[in-house]
This record gives sequence, structure tokens and C-alpha cells, in this order.
Amino acid sequence: MTAHPAPTLDEICEFIVDCLHRTAPTQDTGFPLIRTPNIGKGRLIFDDVYRVSDETYETWTQRAVPEAGDLILAREAPAGNIAVVKNGERVCLGQRTVHLRPNPDKVDSDFLCYFLLTPSQQGVLLAGETGATAKHVNMGDIRKLKLEGLPDLQVQKRAGAILSAYDDLIENNRRRMALLEEAARQLYREWFVRLRFPGHEHIRITNGVPEGWERNTLGDLCEEVRESVKPDALEPSTPYIGLEHMPRRSISLSEWGTAEQVTSSKHRFRQGDILFGKIRPYFHKVGVAFVDGVASSDAIVIRPLDSALHGLVLMTVSSDLFVAVTAQTMREGSKMPRADWKQMQAYRVPLPPHGLLSSFESVVRSTVEQLKTLTFANHKLRAARDLLLPRLMSGEIAV
Repeated sequence: MTAHPAPTLDEICEFIVDCLHRTAPTQDTGFPLIRTPNIGKGRLIFDDVYRVSDETYETWTQRAVPEAGDLILAREAPAGNIAVVKNGERVCLGQRTVHLRPNPDKVDSDFLCYFLLTPSQQGVLLAGETGATAKHVNMGDIRKLKLEGLPDLQVQKRAGAILSAYDDLIENNRRRMALLEEAARQLYREWFVRLRFPGHEHIRITNGVPEGWERNTLGDLCEEVRESVKPDALEPSTPYIGLEHMPRRSISLSEWGTAEQVTSSKHRFRQGDILFGKIRPYFHKVGVAFVDGVASSDAIVIRPLDSALHGLVLMTVSSDLFVAVTAQTMREGSKMPRADWKQMQAYRVPLPPHGLLSSFESVVRSTVEQLKTLTFANHKLRAARDLLLPRLMSGEIAV
């Protein structure tokens, strides 16, 4: 019997559409604009997503409107990532992205997404990367990508559903983390910015400080830790957090690499330390570490002087106001502006009496512990999914 040739990606899709090659005007509200950083491995990432107006959405979706089950592929930075559009996600494509609509009579969308993420398919897809600086994948190579070993459609649906279930759990955990973080931010704003803490109705405010509170600076509550370590002194498996691992406007440092990729001196940090990305501080990369490890020298390692101050320090340095003030006082570096610790530690922080501080610390500590638990749960889920992925794709595990 003559074997059928492997189908190409173009043959099993209803269409493959390139993005508009121009920058979309953005605004604070509106439809999510999916750029390459918003394309994860399986799911879209909406943290700090840019947004566009109705008019821009209509213009940027003239070629095709993304629907549930469609795939969005990153052509660059990082090339090869691909995610499924799920129900209720109305998005448009930013630059360097590709819109695919799998034919449901030929292929299962979830399965195709994970199939394209397997090492063998990624190797073929990225083999023809071009570009002197930023590597990118050509549309022609995407269209003619051969899908060797594509199984029967029913097998695809069962395998796709299994892998998608892992990503559903991961996404649910991410949403829980976002809600926890927002609740902590709201509490900080109420108590320390608006000064609506418990019993505030009976407390006199003088020059912005409630009666019985202490006038402090950030430097009175914490310190910058500079414990340098050379690459050859590190175990290869030591967690490494670079600026690329730090999400914008999230206090959870839930991603990290390993020290085997480190080539220059770094700064040690301990679990519970707070990292502040000092390059272009307005990017708002500030969070708490859930592991011991080493950080980029472009991050400031902040350690509270007392454990009772941890919640206040964390929520202060990660607040919108503090980041904005830090951005206004940053030093102009040789290439990029940097946060100035000398200016940062002069930031005024009113310190409440022990009872109020203890209550606030208890809430934030509980929040951080929950964020840590959810972070490690997601790491385990991803590891399990990635272990299953090649086995399900190859048929080693029957479904």
C-alpha cells in the first residue's frame, strides 16, 4: 500500500493569514491586541496586554476575525510559540503574528496547537529562521510545514482534550493569582494611600500622617542587598531570575530559569526577598521571590529589616505611585535609564501602630503564601503536560 504524504499546515487549515505590518494605536481600554509576548505555549497571555479601540479592531481584523478554536502563531521573539483562541476571547493581531484557522473536518485545534509545540515540529518550523538581528519565520515556511505523523481525527480530539485540561487548570490558577494580587493592592491603597484603615474615622490626620503613626522613609524599613556571585560558583540548577522572567505589574515572580545560562556575575537573593527591575522602572517589574536563587544585576534585591515589615515593603515598592515616583527620579544610564536606590530609599512611608501593621502583614503574608502555592502547582502542571505531550503526540500513550 502506498503511504500518503504528510499534509502541510496550509492543507489542513481553512486559511493562514499574516498580520498587518504596522503598529496599532493603543489605549487603556478596548479589545486585546495580541503581540508576540502575549502568545504562550498553548494559551494567550493577557497580563499587561495592549488594547485597541473599536475602530482599530475593525481595521486590524479586516483580513479575518479571530474566533474560538483559531490559532495565533508568533513569527518572532520568541518565534514558534502558538496559542488557541478560547471562547469569549475577542482579540486582534499585533505585529509579527500569524492567524490560522484549522479545518475542523481535518484536524482538532487543541491537538494541532500542541502538535506544533513538540520539539520535532518546532525544529522543522524554526529551521529556516532568517534575520540578522531578530530571527523570524517566513510565511512560506509556515504554510508548507509538513505535519509528519498526524493521527486520526478522533485520536486528536481525545489527546487535545487531555492536554487542554492541563492548560485550563493552569489558567484558572493564573486568574486566582490575579484576583489575590488585586485584593492586596486594594487593601494597600485603602489603608496607606487613602488612609481609610480600621478606625480612621476617629484619628486626626496631620500633614498626611495619622495620629499615632510614625514618619519613616523606605530606607528605614528595608535595605538593598548586594551579594555578588560568579557563574562558576553556582550549581547549574540554581534558580535564576532575569528581567525577562519578571512580569509587569505582578508581585508574583512565578517564572525563572537556571544558572547554567548565566555568564556574568549575579546577585544572590533569598526566598521572600523583593526584586525591583531597575532598567526602565516604568515597566513596573517588581515582585517577591518564591525560591532562593540569583538575579540579574539589573534587578535591585530588597530585603525588609524585620519580617513584620515584609508586607508593607512589598506592597509599597510594587505600588503604582512608588513606581511612578521612581520613574521620575531615575538616572540616565549609558544605554537605558535606571532606578536610583538612593532616591528610592528616601520615599516616605508612614508606619502604623503595631496592631494595624500586624493585621496588614497577616493578610499580605497569607496572600503571598497562596500565590506561592499556586505558582508551584502551575509548575507541576506544566511539567506533567510537557511530559505527556511527546508521548501523546507520538502515540506512545494510547487515548
